[in-house]
Amino acid sequence: MGIKVLCAGDVVGNPGRKAIAHELPKITEERGIDCAIVNAENISSGSGITPTLFEKLLKSGVNLVTLGDHIYRRREIIATLETAPQIVKPANLPPTAPGREFAIHETENGTKVAVFSLLGRLYMKPQADCPFKAADRVLAKIPSEVKIIVCDMHAEATSEKVAMGWHLDGRVSVMFGTHTHIPTADEQVLPGGTGYITDLGMTGPYDGVLGRDKARVLQSMVHAIPARFDVATDNINVCGIIATVDPNSGRCEHIERIKLPHHEP
Repeated sequence: MGIKVLCAGDVVGNPGRKAIAHELPKITEERGIDCAIVNAENISSGSGITPTLFEKLLKSGVNLVTLGDHIYRRREIIATLETAPQIVKPANLPPTAPGREFAIHETENGTKVAVFSLLGRLYMKPQADCPFKAADRVLAKIPSEVKIIVCDMHAEATSEKVAMGWHLDGRVSVMFGTHTHIPTADEQVLPGGTGYITDLGMTGPYDGVLGRDKARVLQSMVHAIPARFDVATDNINVCGIIATVDPNSGRCEHIERIKLPHHEP
């Protein structure tokens, strides 16, 4: 029987956190999810993550957490990055940057799932090292007995994410993109057996602009009046994929895009 891995896109603010807390346990039970991976770099008021919010994700049933360019926005997370085994930094940040390059979760049936993440370099800050070489380096470090490997490519440019998908085809089980907050409709299993999607979209409020209050964004874009981009509050969805992976070969057998509406209980 295949291992089901759920991957959810950028969790934005309190609305996204609440959506994970309420919807993840339900879909885990309904769909038999074995491992839940979440990108949480926007969970703290839209930018960064704190130790408290990280713990809340774990209590909600999240097994592994990836981040992105806002990884160090809340400096109190640094100690957690250095000690917690369930959270990773982008592997192409400098070796001296706090955090681990990959993490491994063992499912209830004993199957191990590894995750690592990468930062894109096109139109992105901070400027990171080559993500392709970093991916090669991390894959060489992951123990050979771990057959299921997942990569989060946190990048702006779709071309960079597509290229990474081909670079990793047959070497990882799943490669998904994050960062743009817009879900793409190109989920597929590549010829080498890698489940791929260019961007998961976000877990958060879609009644806004990339999760931010639309009135504030329009004030800035239309009238050139500076405004604080507060997190929006309505039309909250959990967006991502469910991938079914062969635990022996690590090949993705099926990939399904999901969009789950969240309504306050």
